[in-house]
Amino acid sequence: MDIEGFVKRKLREGWEDSAIIGELRSRIREIKPGMSMESLDSFAEAVLEEAKETTSIELEEDELFGAIESGVHMGEFGVGSRGAGDFYVHEKIGELIGATGAVVDSSSFSDSGVVEMPAFASGDSRRFIVVTVDGMHSRLSDFPFIAGFHVARAALRDVYVMGAQPLALFSDIHVADDGDVGKIFDHIAGIVSVSDATGVPLITGSTLRIGGDVVIGERMTGCVGAVGVAEEIMTRMGAVEGDVILMSEGAGGGTISTAALYNGEYEVVKETLNVKFLVLCSALIESGMTGRIHVMTDVTNGGIRGDAHEIAKVSGLKLVLYEDRIRAMVNKKVLEMLERHGIDYLGVSLDALLVICPEAVVKEIREVGANNNVRIEEIGRVEEGEGAELVVGGERKEFTPRFRESAYTPVKRAVGEHISEDVFEAMKRKVDTAVAKARHKRELMKERLSASGRR
Repeated sequence: MDIEGFVKRKLREGWEDSAIIGELRSRIREIKPGMSMESLDSFAEAVLEEAKETTSIELEEDELFGAIESGVHMGEFGVGSRGAGDFYVHEKIGELIGATGAVVDSSSFSDSGVVEMPAFASGDSRRFIVVTVDGMHSRLSDFPFIAGFHVARAALRDVYVMGAQPLALFSDIHVADDGDVGKIFDHIAGIVSVSDATGVPLITGSTLRIGGDVVIGERMTGCVGAVGVAEEIMTRMGAVEGDVILMSEGAGGGTISTAALYNGEYEVVKETLNVKFLVLCSALIESGMTGRIHVMTDVTNGGIRGDAHEIAKVSGLKLVLYEDRIRAMVNKKVLEMLERHGIDYLGVSLDALLVICPEAVVKEIREVGANNNVRIEEIGRVEEGEGAELVVGGERKEFTPRFRESAYTPVKRAVGEHISEDVFEAMKRKVDTAVAKARHKRELMKERLSASGRR
């Protein structure tokens, strides 16, 4: 529970101090029953005092102090839910950052960023530094080991698909005030399990409480990042008309584990605990195949619906995918679970590898997979045009991401996957206004630093 947020909300609503203190005492006691009355009173009064100080700051005092508000909440816009709203926000983040001079940055819709290594560090050959970071699945807070395993694997995955060999992992772990310290070690054990399997060390990180003293409860969140080096880079823009689209077998990661846990299908979680994706990517790089591959990516953001949409957008070409072939590449136990619960397997993260390449190298790629006990098969083609199409029973259908990824838990089903176009467009305009305000703040700060002699 965010008690600071609660108090600020009640102040904005005009509650009296005594009423806020009374309600705050009650809520804190629910989570901290062992807290003495004296400590409870002192704590509640201190939170109120701090909340008053920070809510009284007016934007006129300094434009940089006030928080930008769009009037659109994260959940209602689907941020983090790997659908149309989430994609829109990430597009706007790229616009706000602007031109960076990097080889690959947020504007490319790639999962990693890339900068060229300085000549003095790389010698005569060009080499690239690849950096990525992935957040742990929010619903795996009560399963720290599984969360750690999957977020570490996701970070390495994002480095590999750029054609890079990962060198190191780093982590950031946040546990709320009442969370058990054991969660930290459980989570790190999951991360290091991936390190053990791949030989990529976890070398640094940070451990903090969520919100310090003013967020109570047991929630955990965090991220894992990875750094790698490459001689050649692949991005989603590299697709070429006539290319073949291959897909490896997908058994899912954090999303499928969450679906299994919250739908009571605990055995399915075990299907996700593998490093086949990483093994295949490493083998393709070591074999020199990546120089002949145009695109490598993972089926994650909103499932293959989302990935096909993003690749088509940045490449300026059409992706044609065959539903029956995709279905055949989904782990059987995972697919059966998804279908039992009415979850669209095309709209969830399957953690499969997509390879887009010339037809001439398909056989060799399949052989690399077979030599490493990883199945990879053709599921589609790249054609002239735009967007993505799904072939079902011989009929081509438009293939687009939904507002949110497939609803894969009971809570997500209650929230829903869809929104009216009119409502979505109205929210987008509000988001645009917030981006404009953020851009203004950026320029204001640039002017101040320039005036003070700091750039």
